[in-house]
Amino acid sequence: MKVLLINGSRREKGCTYTALDIVAKTLNENGIDTEILFVGKRAANGEIDALVSEAKELLKTADGLVVGSPVYYASPSGEVQMFLDRLFITAGSDLRLKPAAAVVSARRAGTSASFDVLNKYFTITEMPVVSSNYWNMVHGNSPEEVLKDEEGVQIMQLLGRNMAWLLKSIEAGKAAGVEQPALVQKNKTNFIR
Repeated sequence: MKVLLINGSRREKGCTYTALDIVAKTLNENGIDTEILFVGKRAANGEIDALVSEAKELLKTADGLVVGSPVYYASPSGEVQMFLDRLFITAGSDLRLKPAAAVVSARRAGTSASFDVLNKYFTITEMPVVSSNYWNMVHGNSPEEVLKDEEGVQIMQLLGRNMAWLLKSIEAGKAAGVEQPALVQKNKTNFIR
């Protein structure tokens, strides 16, 4: 089994990466392979189509997804939102029913609003949302400070553990003959009379 982790920060090895790395290490300790895809600067530098294509290919064999973003102006980074907008509109069939989690990183505030934005991508695509014992966030202004956020580190570790458990449970269910829910045609309505 494998989980794809998306680093939506402009800094490849910054605070968001540090949080994702904790999740990845915990997944690895629980027998789950991981890969971290850095989209930050690449998304803003005109590589969005290549990034989306790369992620779509990786998602075909990934069993789960974790999306990480720093908080900018109480929202996820513009780079990760642009990337996710394109990815989710084109890769929906490869995402449906795959467990997913959002991870946000901030120096101080804006985390719960950013966390909410990222989770909406998952819920609209029928992806089970994986949780920890608090919202999946870390605080710090540097990777070293993030590692001093004891609660945040524990949240990332528990998130990795819970993701591993859910992936193994789904695998066990498939082996036992439990079928996935069938895809239904979405009813689209609006509020215009």
